[in-house]
Amino acid sequence: MRLPIDLPWLKLAGTQAILGALDTAGGETRLVGGAVRDALLGLPVTDIDLATRLAPDVVVARLKAAGLKAVPTGIAHGTITAVAADVAIEVTTLRRDVTTDGRHAEVAFTDDWREDAARRDFTINALYANPLTGEVSDFFGGEADLAARRVRFIGNPLQRIAEDHLRILRFFRFHAHFGAGDPDAESLAACARRANDLMALSRERIRDELSKLLTVVDPVPTLALMQQHAILRPVLPEILPDGPARLAELIGRETDTAWVRRLASLLPVETQVLDVIAYRLRLSNAERRRLILTAARFDRTPPAAWRAAWYDGAESVVDRLLLQGDAPVALLDAIAAWDRPKLPASGRDLIARGIAAGPEVKRRLAQFEAAWVAAGFPSDRSEIDRLLDSAAQA
Repeated sequence: MRLPIDLPWLKLAGTQAILGALDTAGGETRLVGGAVRDALLGLPVTDIDLATRLAPDVVVARLKAAGLKAVPTGIAHGTITAVAADVAIEVTTLRRDVTTDGRHAEVAFTDDWREDAARRDFTINALYANPLTGEVSDFFGGEADLAARRVRFIGNPLQRIAEDHLRILRFFRFHAHFGAGDPDAESLAACARRANDLMALSRERIRDELSKLLTVVDPVPTLALMQQHAILRPVLPEILPDGPARLAELIGRETDTAWVRRLASLLPVETQVLDVIAYRLRLSNAERRRLILTAARFDRTPPAAWRAAWYDGAESVVDRLLLQGDAPVALLDAIAAWDRPKLPASGRDLIARGIAAGPEVKRRLAQFEAAWVAAGFPSDRSEIDRLLDSAAQA
């Protein structure tokens, strides 16, 4: 395989300036990892990473000398972000692991390309390329694995997992995204054997990796495989036996890949259970609310759906309609495209109608709001005044 050298992102002025500053022509710096993998597969490249034999301080000095910005985003691990007007590229000095504990690694810098490749996770992520000639450097059979759509650990899978337990989840995510057919047997066996190691990871790392897996176009076969081998049981024992089948049904109805909704399809429809899981996975407040609301029920008639859209948000109603199935398509499309209007009244409108300022205004405004929602959010001023009069006289 050869890397195409006429790719738009390679021809950017900023990319060329960075490559020149870091002596790519002299062989000191190469493209690495996902940019090489995706370019060889003909996929869009979203993140550009460079590996270099230059020490971090030399990288910074060369970038600055070329008039480029150097941001020390991971200086302890040798990573500098090179910033030009039209591109930002991560540049990392070649490394080897000194110590690992399954969560963090202590590294030392090296000038050996193979040594740097040996510390990476999968063969398809350990490909390097000269961006000027397209020549690919492959130390562990990554090109053959890429052609076969096979995800395989470099070297001993158990050792790779011991170095970073998150690689268990990464194996399944990469298989879902890039794999075809049965997964690599040795890698799968190692992940199943060491699944309990996931319990040592921060829940934030688990959440991030799980969200990436669930936004793959079709993660169902991979999730079924994970369930068969009890991969997620140590950290998400609540996943239902028919969770993957329920997810498959959801995917057949949805038009996007909202990961929180997809997560909900795997879990019991129980508010307390979902709240515990949201806390465990350290979901953001918005994600937590969205997950918990998937357990809230309404009678699925248009008035009830629109009322829920007003009070809970259209996104939440779309989630519930899709998860529960058999939603009227017209209603689903209308709510998905809905722009929530502004409440067309305030407490001042009720005070002008003789309601004394204080708690009573709040109560009557809530009455108006409920009536306005039930009426279908009218914008006609006479209808709004009629509803306000009714609330003032209640």
